[in-house]
Amino acid sequence: MQNLEAKFRLPDLERAREQAEQIGYRFKAALIQRDTFFRVPQGKLKLREEESGAWIIFYGRIDSRDLKLSDYDIVPIAEPQKLREVMTRALGTLAIVKKIRILMMRDHIRLHLDAVENLGIFGEIEAVLGAHSDAEGSRPAIEELLRALEVDTGDLIGESYFELMLKCGATK
Repeated sequence: MQNLEAKFRLPDLERAREQAEQIGYRFKAALIQRDTFFRVPQGKLKLREEESGAWIIFYGRIDSRDLKLSDYDIVPIAEPQKLREVMTRALGTLAIVKKIRILMMRDHIRLHLDAVENLGIFGEIEAVLGAHSDAEGSRPAIEELLRALEVDTGDLIGESYFELMLKCGATK
């Protein structure tokens, strides 16, 4: 699977939600997520846990401040606590990212409004690319949302949350 994504800091989650609603984005869910990132030789591997279930997610992308194209695989996990313990023993843990996520959607574009513990408030846009969509075809919708949120492309963040946490020493 693939997606095209952008990440950025936000000053105000409620204002961002209102701005997105003005251009047709709709609230889908409020999620409490715990992502455990494991040491791997390439790409990124995380166990995502939330009330509705758990998944192991492997993804690869080139970090950049521009829109990023990611390849990823997601597998549902029946016993997340046990898997987390086994993966930690086998690979080691890089970081644990806890966040409250507001999920909004319009068509195939997902907007995440995230309050990340020990890190701050962020927005993340993901254009989920299916068999009949391409990255370039999704750019106008992403750029429209960035404009509505008053985010300049120069303000995009290239790193994942756990990498930002490692930089500022907020992994404990």
